[in-house]
Amino acid sequence: MVSTSKIKSVDFYRKIPRDLTEATLSGAGLSIVAALSMLFLFGMELNNYLAVSTTTSIIVDRSSDGDFLRMDFNISFPSLSCEFASVDVSDVLGTNRLNVTKTIRKFSIDSNLRPTGSEFHSGEVLSHVNHDEAGEEVVEDSVSLTSRNFDTLLHQYPISVVNFYAPWCYWCNLLKPSWEKAANQIKERYDPEMDGRVILAKVDCTQEADLCRKNHIQGYPSIRIFRQGSDLRDNAHHDHESYYGDRDTESLVKMVIGLVEPILLEPHKLALEDKSDNASKTLKKAPSTGGCRIEGYIRVKKVPGNLMVSARSGSHSFDSTQMNMSHVVNHLSFGRKILPQTFTDLKRLSPYLGQSHDRLNGRPFINQRDLGPNVTIEHYLQIVKTEVLKSNGHAMVEEYEYTAHSSVAHSYYLPVAKFHFELSPMQVLITENSRSFSHFITNVCAIIGGVFTVAGILDSILHQTMTLMKKIELGKNF
Repeated sequence: MVSTSKIKSVDFYRKIPRDLTEATLSGAGLSIVAALSMLFLFGMELNNYLAVSTTTSIIVDRSSDGDFLRMDFNISFPSLSCEFASVDVSDVLGTNRLNVTKTIRKFSIDSNLRPTGSEFHSGEVLSHVNHDEAGEEVVEDSVSLTSRNFDTLLHQYPISVVNFYAPWCYWCNLLKPSWEKAANQIKERYDPEMDGRVILAKVDCTQEADLCRKNHIQGYPSIRIFRQGSDLRDNAHHDHESYYGDRDTESLVKMVIGLVEPILLEPHKLALEDKSDNASKTLKKAPSTGGCRIEGYIRVKKVPGNLMVSARSGSHSFDSTQMNMSHVVNHLSFGRKILPQTFTDLKRLSPYLGQSHDRLNGRPFINQRDLGPNVTIEHYLQIVKTEVLKSNGHAMVEEYEYTAHSSVAHSYYLPVAKFHFELSPMQVLITENSRSFSHFITNVCAIIGGVFTVAGILDSILHQTMTLMKKIELGKNF
């Protein structure tokens, strides 16, 4: 059996009897300083252990073929009517979607970009609009209106159906025979002098530009239905409807008769709204202002493509010199929406993350007519994907940031607002690095041992120096 004395011989920490040690004031001071130093360094090491470190690398985009990217936007157009505003999407692979409506909402806005009502819903879009066959001599029976007699006539008749047209317009010329025939039949059926409940009229927008602008006419022809008294409900502005149905004589006459029927049923009460099924399909409230806010999202392929906003219609003509595509980008971003709390967590990982995911937000692009007509406003967006991975390898978030360069160009055709987007083939990969607990314990032990050892060395040097000075003062030899 091993004796106790042999075991004690391997003691690394041999003890000195307490009565053989001496406490000094300098030693006490160094002990306090050493303890504070240990505490401070321990706090620094603990903070470093709890802090999250990351590594950033650039790799080839790992998106699979066929992936789609969500594009959210909210753009205000002060001079583009919701009636004709169209959102089109195309890309280099041949995708070409015109007038996207499923995920898009439109709101009429005033010149201060404030909405003037609920969501705007345009009428039913017909794939083919019927017209009368040309060839017969046209007798003009509709009343020509100007800015001088426009308001007077609208207050004189309960129902006023007005055709806003331009002589150069192809669709207006197709409508002209049908319109005049319908005006003649309605005139015979509801004599303006004897009956006085409805009248068909027309406005030449090349001669009455201010009148057409006041009624927010941007496409030709535009058939508007004005009801007597409706202008009193909207700050003295005419509250009217648009007709979107066929333009042959039979359809036009049927539409007008449907407007007059409610007045016949209730002669002492003016019908301000038609309840017939036919009207619900072909008549919709016309925009009360000339601006439009377009908001929503689209899903696009991860290839170079375009988002374009323009005036579009398969049965109207537009004067490109009068189109103004000025706009304010309220919001534009790519990828899934990231919650504010998630962004706060991302800032902890990378302080520069998230600064360019909505670079165009709040920026106006206004053409004050100093650039001339037919001005297209283009934006070139280069998108970079950033992926943040946790220490266990799971993706924390995917974020898309972009740079934006904007310019204007004169177009031979209708001007548009164009957003050209292109994704980078490379992506930024940010990986969270976690520190091991063993590494933390090792550093803490090194701090304690190192400070204790250094303090002991300093105490020994200080003690020997003070002892030497005392011996010199006493004049002793050594």
